[in-house]
Formats: sequence, structure tokens, C-alpha cells
Amino acid sequence: MKKPSFKQAAIVAAVVVIASGAFWATTSNHAKSGDKAGNKEAAKPKASLTVTTTKAQTVDWPLSLTANGSIAAWQEAVVGSELGGLLLSEVRVNVGDVVKRGQVLARFTNESVAAQVAQQKAAVEEARAALSEADANAERARTLVNSGALSGQQTTQYEVAERSAKARLLSAQASLEMQQIRLRQTEVIAPDDGVISSRSATVGAVASQGQELFKLIRQSRLEWRAEVNATDLLQIKVGQAVKLRVTNGVLVDGKVRMIAPTVDPATRNALVYVDLPVPGSAHAGMFGTGQFLLGRAEALTLPQSAVVMRDGFSYVYQLGKDDKVIQTKVNLGRRVGERIEVVDGASSITPAMVLIEKGAGFLADGDTVRVANPAANPAENKPVAANAAPLALK
Repeated sequence: MKKPSFKQAAIVAAVVVIASGAFWATTSNHAKSGDKAGNKEAAKPKASLTVTTTKAQTVDWPLSLTANGSIAAWQEAVVGSELGGLLLSEVRVNVGDVVKRGQVLARFTNESVAAQVAQQKAAVEEARAALSEADANAERARTLVNSGALSGQQTTQYEVAERSAKARLLSAQASLEMQQIRLRQTEVIAPDDGVISSRSATVGAVASQGQELFKLIRQSRLEWRAEVNATDLLQIKVGQAVKLRVTNGVLVDGKVRMIAPTVDPATRNALVYVDLPVPGSAHAGMFGTGQFLLGRAEALTLPQSAVVMRDGFSYVYQLGKDDKVIQTKVNLGRRVGERIEVVDGASSITPAMVLIEKGAGFLADGDTVRVANPAANPAENKPVAANAAPLALK
């Protein structure tokens, strides 16, 4: 076998040296790349919180105007004593009783008044007898006036006596009618249909004339007296529907009956009178918060959990680059169910933006987060009923 020459051996040695250099260079480059990747991974901020995301939605929502006010009787009639100095012998009704017009509510003792009625009836009969005698005398005088048996003066006296007897009869009859009225007034009568709201009548008490015995809510009708700012007053019309939430949490439907013609100069508020159904769940004296239904309009809405209140302002957090959040200040409008309208600031919030929903209350501007539902589309997963009831009140 032929031995390799010196030249060939030198070439082989050079190839080996070059290959070794390339291997070490490649190994070094890979090591450096790995170090850079590791440093970059180590430099990336750690997520401070795991959150879920959502998106804004545009929905057709009802327009409404919110107001506060008290519930009162439509009209409250005071039922009092028309007689004085009589003993109250019977009380037939109590607070909360429903009564009819003309129903007897209470009675006074009537023996003395009944005696006066009997006495006056006798006076009427006496006056009627005197009139009969005067009529007869006057008739005879008129018959004899032409015969000369009676003078003209005597005839005139008989005629005057006749007229006086007629007047005394009329006076006696008027007095009898007055006493009969007093006898009827010994019964306290309901002036209208309604419900007794107050009772001060007590059996055995001697009432003075005009003393209040009962209060009656006429026709059992109640109304909500809403205090509306003068600037919002033009939006309200007679006949508009109203949703009222009263103190006990019950929703009551109402309708605008009347708008006060004047505005309170101190508060710049006007009263709007809203009729409430009869019977209903509301009671006079309750406080209520209601909404006047003004129509419908589009609204850009978010879940209420996506809105954070801090220092008296409202904020939302947008998911930005590298999973960092961006704080945005917004103003809020209508609320329906669990969603809320974004009013001012809506120009900076779009349906395409990814916003933080759960966990937003623990974030600050620039925080890095971990998204638990990156593939979810919250706007599709949580549909909003456009016809939802408008009374999730502020």
C-alpha cells in the first residue's frame, strides 16, 4: 500500500482544523442565543393577576328619567263633628276599613235633639192653626168690606194678621227642618267611597263642633308626587308610563296625571303627580324612586363588574400590548340588569376592544395580567335582552 505524501497529509490536517473551528463557532452561537432567550424570558414582567375579559355591546335600551318622591293620598277628606256638646255613643269603623258613600261611621246620642224636633213639630202645628184662624177672619173681612159692616182699617188689620200667621208658620217650618237636620247630623256619614286613614273618634267623648273624627282617602286613590328638576320637566308629558319602586321593593306601574304649574324657587324642582293603581302595594307616606319612560335609544353597554369606582370616578381597563392593562376614565348612564351604559368616554371605548371584567377592581394602570379566557368572546357568551325592564335603578 502506497503511503500518503506530505502534501496530502497537510491538506487533511487543514480540513480537520477548519471543521473543528466551525463546530466550536456553531456551539458558541447556539449557547449565546439560548442565553439571550433566557434573559428575555427572565426580563418579561410577571402577571400580577389572572382575569377574564369582555367586550362592549351596542343594544337598544329604553330611555328614562329618574326621580324621587313620596306617595300620598289623591285627596284626603276630613270627617268631623257638625254638632257640639253631644256624647259619642257608637263608632262603627276603624283605620283601614273600606267604606261607601253615605255609610254611617259613628253616632252621637240624639235624645235631646229628637226632643227639640218634637217640640218644633208642635210649634208648626200651632202656627198652622193660627194661620187657619187668620185666613178665616181675613176672608170674612173681605166679604163684609162692601156692606159697610167693617171699616177699611179693620179689614186691613185682618189681612195683616193673616200674612203674619203665614210668616210664623214658615218660620216654624224652617226651625223644624233645622232641628231635623241636626237630628240627621247625630250620625256621622262617609262623604265618599274610600278607606279610613285616621281615627280620633272615641266612644264616650263629648265632641266640639267641627272636631275631626276621621280622615278618609277618597276612592282609595294614591298618587306619587315626584320631584323633577326644572331642566327635565319638558321631557315629561301627561299620560306617560312610570315604573315606581317603593320602599318595600315592590314595582308599581303608574301614569302621569298632572304636572304642577309652578316650580319651587328654592329647590328649582316641580311636582309631577302620578296616579297609582287601586288597590296596590303602595301605601300613603312611603318613599319611592321611579322612572318616567321616555322612549328607546341605542346604548354602548358593559357588565357592571367591568367598571371600577375610585375616588368618585369610574374607570375601565383595556387589555393592551404584552398583556398590560390601560386605565380609561368613563361616565355612566342607564342601568339594566347587570349591564351599564357608557356615556362620556364612549368615543374611546369600542365594541372591538378587549376589556377586563372579573378582577378589574384589583388592577392599576400598566399592570400585567394573565387572561383566563383568551379565546372566549364575552359579547357572544352573554347576550343582553334588548327589552329588559328599565328599572334597575341608580
